[in-house]
Amino acid sequence: MASSDGTVPRIEPCGKRIRTYLGGLAVADTTRALLVWERPRHPVHYFPTADVRTDLLTPTDRVSSRPLLGTARVFDLTANGRTAEHAVRQYPDAPAGALRDHLRFDWAAMDAWYEEDEQVFTHARSPYTRIDILASSRTVRVELDGTLLAFSRSPRLLFETGLPTRYYLAPTDLVLPLFEPGTRTTHCPYKGAADHLSVRLGDTLHPNIAWTYPTPFAESQKIAGLVAFYDDRITLHLD
Repeated sequence: MASSDGTVPRIEPCGKRIRTYLGGLAVADTTRALLVWERPRHPVHYFPTADVRTDLLTPTDRVSSRPLLGTARVFDLTANGRTAEHAVRQYPDAPAGALRDHLRFDWAAMDAWYEEDEQVFTHARSPYTRIDILASSRTVRVELDGTLLAFSRSPRLLFETGLPTRYYLAPTDLVLPLFEPGTRTTHCPYKGAADHLSVRLGDTLHPNIAWTYPTPFAESQKIAGLVAFYDDRITLHLD
């Protein structure tokens, strides 16, 4: 359903049951969602209007225009006393006719999203993103301001479509006295929830410089408990 001349976004049927919640209420529930690539990196779910609690929508005077989509009608969404302002859009004159009777929800404005009965975080999953986690005998050395933070001869290399290679190291490969719990938790739709680690060098704290997935999703179990670093914040030496 993608346009060869770039006049409409890439559109595909999702095939999964997709639900989104606000105020503890399922405000949209469908097995007929469309995946729409508004941007190249990952898709967005569009729900058929018939599968949305449209009685919870309030039209606004806001106008929103997007390339390849046209001008949107924008709605507030209220459920069980909670209001998500400007959280829902419809493109009634979209160049792609398939979208005209569909509604788009702002991911971050919702309380939760589900694919079938599994919660999904951060953004919709792309069927074209692949994760490979491979054992390696390459030597990896991690330094910060000339101080050794980690050294490994048995890293796990994680290859994710469209992203840089990540090098996951065992906690025993770290210079553990330099590390302390971080203050940040992030989510990946393919790997799960990541806790962060900070590094203290003398009187200087380098916050949230590395991360670990204590209980990743089943498909990413090979990196459970391992530690990876933000490449732009450390010096990474590879054999």
